[in-house]
Amino acid sequence: MSIQLDNNNKLSPWPWQVRKSDLSFEITELKKVLKDLNQPCYLVSRAGVNRSSNGLGISQQAQVVSSNDKTNDDEFPVSAYAPALGTESLGDNNFRRVHGVKYAYYAGAMANGISSEELVIALGKAGILCSFGAAGLVPSRVESAIKRIQAELPNGPYAFNLIHSPSEPALERGSVELFLKHKVRTVEASAFLKLTPQIVYYRAAGLSRDANNEIQIYNKVIAKVSRTEVAKHFMAPAPEKMLIKLVEQGLISQDQMHMALQVPMADDITAEADSGGHTDNRPLVTLLPTLLALKDQLQAQYQYAVPLRVGAGGGIGTPDAALAAFTMGAAYIVTGSINQTCVEAGASEHTRKLLSTTEMADVTMAPAADMFEMGVKLQVVKRGTLFPMRANKLYEIYTRYDSIETIPADEKLKLEQQVFRAPLEEIWAGTVTHFNERDPKQIERALDNPKRKMALIFRWYLGLSSRWSNIGEAGREMDYQIWAGPALGAFNAWAKGSYLDDYKARNAADLAKHLMIGAAYQARINLLKSQGVAMPVELQRWQPVL
Repeated sequence: MSIQLDNNNKLSPWPWQVRKSDLSFEITELKKVLKDLNQPCYLVSRAGVNRSSNGLGISQQAQVVSSNDKTNDDEFPVSAYAPALGTESLGDNNFRRVHGVKYAYYAGAMANGISSEELVIALGKAGILCSFGAAGLVPSRVESAIKRIQAELPNGPYAFNLIHSPSEPALERGSVELFLKHKVRTVEASAFLKLTPQIVYYRAAGLSRDANNEIQIYNKVIAKVSRTEVAKHFMAPAPEKMLIKLVEQGLISQDQMHMALQVPMADDITAEADSGGHTDNRPLVTLLPTLLALKDQLQAQYQYAVPLRVGAGGGIGTPDAALAAFTMGAAYIVTGSINQTCVEAGASEHTRKLLSTTEMADVTMAPAADMFEMGVKLQVVKRGTLFPMRANKLYEIYTRYDSIETIPADEKLKLEQQVFRAPLEEIWAGTVTHFNERDPKQIERALDNPKRKMALIFRWYLGLSSRWSNIGEAGREMDYQIWAGPALGAFNAWAKGSYLDDYKARNAADLAKHLMIGAAYQARINLLKSQGVAMPVELQRWQPVL
């Protein structure tokens, strides 16, 4: 490669020059060519030419020159160059191939059907993977969703969420049975602290051999984790003891057990950072590199035929954040909070409107309904609702007293008037009805355990508060439990002033497109800037336009 002096006496690192007739110094043309990511672009820097473009000219054509060629006034040396760099350059191509999707991107599950059938179907029809929010729903509701989604997306892509339910194991078991019955081929496993027989059963039951005796994985698992000890379980093969027990129960074959010992428990591991809902609030810049290093270690140990993939989720709400994740090595990215504001989400109008004005600092932690007794918390919106304060008060009372009967009368009265809006005896009756449909053993264990009974009563509020938010329960607006992370605030700030500023115009496929194309655009801009050119401010960020 020859190095030549350009017209401003700066060294040009590129062996190209651009004809004057092929150049444009107009800001509108600069913007147009920079956005054409499927074509290369060549920048020429000319001091004193068109201030609005910082003296930059742009072209999609250039000619190779040698050190012997003479430069004339109609030809200018290239100051910076960017190759064609579309969305296919972002992430792992195997993710797109295995899941049959357009982007190395998927929309993560939000429980209680917030990631609704409409959301899954809309994204699926756009060639984008989305996980249905099955957590918290009764089996009949989940089965209905499976049938509808499969009817609309017979060839995918779609996924269903399988949440670890330590206090309700029957729900986890029932979900797996439904997924196997209806041949749901992709499951997003979340909130797992360790492997359970249910997730191992799902994985192993989908293993078979082709005509060449090669292992075929039909039941794909995407595991969302935020701890290395949990990630290690999903990066390793299934535990042999669990597999032996499944064989003894007649649930899997001997050959499926042998195959399960040769493949990882998950195809994809999502490093879940500071997300909405269940989260450990991990910084992505520490969690992702740690899990990538662990992946390399276990890949070297087990020598899997198909390498493990590690993606990034939590905190991704702008093209810059998406690009940062890909630059760190993410095989794919996952979005969550931002999709809850979309027209296809299973959230009420009131909630979506509130979310569209949420800022980064408008979130906090509050007790989780499904892991209340363990003290597990999730990330929720704090502006426009009293749920976080009331939920934390319930947990404080739970840890202080041994039963409903030992709560001081004045404290109990406040709960009945301000939180439950009914006598706690009535709430218990409703709780019994609720759990008799979901998991009757919960009631059986609570009858002789006053502390457990108190927990179930408090979980009545925690569970219904998210449902109130979804259906728009009138009069309960200040009790809405709305899951979201700070990424939503970043997205709202980025979308401000664009057509996406209006929550009524937010379509999930649009958001995915702008994040991915925006990330590719940002990569191009960063590459050009790294070569020393001063880009006009208005061109340095991707702006969502129709």
